[in-house]
Amino acid sequence: MSTTTPLSRNVTRLGHLDLPGSGQVYVHDNYAYLGHLPNKQGLGTSIIDISDPRKPKVVSQINLEDPTSHSHKARVIGDLMITNSERNMTKIGRKADELPGLRTRLTAELGREPNHAELADRLGVSAADIPAVEEAQRNPYNMGGFKLWDVSDKSKPKLISFQKTHGIGVHRFDMDANYAYISTEAPGYIGNILAIYDIRNPAKPEEVSKWWMPGQKEGEHKSWPGRQYRLHHALRSGDRLFAGCWHGGVRIIDVSDIKKPTTIGEYNYHPPFPEPSHTFMDVPFEVAGRRIALAIDEEDHAHDGAEMARRRGRPHGCLWVFDITDPKKMFPLSIFEVSELDTPFARATPGRFGAHQFHERMDDTLVYCAWFAGGLRIVDIADPTAPQEVGHYIPEPLHGQAGPQTNDIDVDKRGIIYVVDRGPGFNILEFNRK
Repeated sequence: MSTTTPLSRNVTRLGHLDLPGSGQVYVHDNYAYLGHLPNKQGLGTSIIDISDPRKPKVVSQINLEDPTSHSHKARVIGDLMITNSERNMTKIGRKADELPGLRTRLTAELGREPNHAELADRLGVSAADIPAVEEAQRNPYNMGGFKLWDVSDKSKPKLISFQKTHGIGVHRFDMDANYAYISTEAPGYIGNILAIYDIRNPAKPEEVSKWWMPGQKEGEHKSWPGRQYRLHHALRSGDRLFAGCWHGGVRIIDVSDIKKPTTIGEYNYHPPFPEPSHTFMDVPFEVAGRRIALAIDEEDHAHDGAEMARRRGRPHGCLWVFDITDPKKMFPLSIFEVSELDTPFARATPGRFGAHQFHERMDDTLVYCAWFAGGLRIVDIADPTAPQEVGHYIPEPLHGQAGPQTNDIDVDKRGIIYVVDRGPGFNILEFNRK
């Protein structure tokens, strides 16, 4: 444990567990479900009893059988849990996808087969990495998808089915009692799109529709490089989905006909803002007489000296407040940013500083934001044109980490706050309202 203490304003820590880093925490009834980032233990999901938030207890944990995958997201409706399966990041990344086309082009240019050094120079890897790239081309990753679990007995989760998708797999998703709204790659598309599955029979999920941004389907004209426009994930609210679309900004999708998702509103603030749109969420009540939605960016680059110098003067990832009274004419009302002066870990390396995520279920005007090295920031949007911070909690870094990397947040019906970090740590907090 670190000997430093957390920094807080109007927030008190109730409980803590020293668990491996997590990508998501989701609370349902008296349990918290943690999806873990890649870790040495091969841990995928932890189920935590939080009936007494001061004494959280691990009820069960799911270990992964495939060492090349991680399962860093989890959601639960009733006794059904969904977890994702996504390929671990590797040094060679997607170089295997580029290799066939590159080999063809170089062969034409050189009039002979290129050697490893020539391939490596164009791919941006070392010549020693080329055999691994070739192996990845011969044996592509095929474990991407999502798993459905029976968690009626929290101490013994039972796998019901494993729905495989495509590419490097499933990143984030939403679900309800009838459907799963999955962000995944798919054959014939560039970057993650939305695939909607009927999960009423969890033993046999069935895809009912797809949604994508024009230009993502192969053969369609696109105006952006690579996978810059892609779905991060979409959240359902009534008959609409609210989608964060990375450098494509945000979209509102009509799903009143679940078989024909239709875009009814969009807004893109890239450029000039450099950080990608992570999450877009409907506020399910009017605020100051307006229909409101919130977006939050993901600070997408780890800090080191060179990166910090390159980014000097550029805005960090932030929280956006949108007026969506008319989805076809949505527009931003305000943004909320955290100063680098507001945390001693803003330039801790390696790590990220800016925004990442907020809790995805609101019942008042408080927004609980995960701000990487800025920890938890609690923002009141009662005046949507002037968001105000009303509390924060910056956890102490653990086990020699340079600083915290607060990654995800959920809030239960009691108002208790659950916070996970990309590094070790699971904190249970309480906001001291005045």
